[in-house]
Amino acid sequence: MSKAEIANAICERIGVPRKESVVLLEQVLSLIKETLKNGESVKIAEFGSFLIRKKNERKGRNMKTGEPMQITPRTVVRFRASVQFKQSVLKAGENG
Repeated sequence: MSKAEIANAICERIGVPRKESVVLLEQVLSLIKETLKNGESVKIAEFGSFLIRKKNERKGRNMKTGEPMQITPRTVVRFRASVQFKQSVLKAGENG
């Protein structure tokens, strides 16, 4: 599902004009991004959490050549689905 499709679904389900649904979606996503940039996690009840994780430098391997190499330290975003979210998705998968 694309961002445009999500905005259309908001428009249809809530009954707000499409322009407003696009603005609403953009604002929510922007708020999540800003919070993560500040190093804070975002927890959405019954959905999941977006977490910032710092990865240390480590040994790795070049996939093309097989040569050992050092992977530089970096920060990554991780999403951890809530139990309710997982159960909802699994039930939906069983029904169809």
